[in-house]
Amino acid sequence: MSETAKITTYLRPIDREGLLKFAEKGKANPNGQGTNKVHTITDGQYRTLSYVEGHEPVVVDEPLHLFGQNTAPAPGEIVLSALGGCLAVGITAVATYRQVRLSKLELWLEGDIGNTAAWGAGGAERRPEEMGFRQVRVRVNVEGDAPREVLNEIVEHANYFSPVANTLRNPVPLTVTLAD
Repeated sequence: MSETAKITTYLRPIDREGLLKFAEKGKANPNGQGTNKVHTITDGQYRTLSYVEGHEPVVVDEPLHLFGQNTAPAPGEIVLSALGGCLAVGITAVATYRQVRLSKLELWLEGDIGNTAAWGAGGAERRPEEMGFRQVRVRVNVEGDAPREVLNEIVEHANYFSPVANTLRNPVPLTVTLAD
């Protein structure tokens, strides 16, 4: 009887030394910040194209039952995508910092959202705090060369420090004005 060897392939790693330098920069200037910029143009109906410098546009639409063309994810799905991407970045960074090699990283995200106000176009009277996601759930499947307890610590740590997760958890000043 022959023994079968399990071959593990690892995800493409990030630059650990670069990560450590970036972390040192944060320690030296804990109040430093950057600015993300996006230019969104409506293409017709609810379909929009959001341009981020140097990239193909991010297309957003609404499903047919919400009067869109169903050509792309809805805005709430894009928010969940941003959260999933941010958590994945954080998990990868924390694993790299802790010198844990990852062989699998998948996230499933769900968010309960209602639109009874019909975007303020004649629907139910709602206050801002009564709208938006009511609950968001994320399940993470992560594998690597560390025990499950360590992988769980990595996920918890990444969640705690996730900029997008914290944007969803905490009130953020928001202004919307007409352009000049």
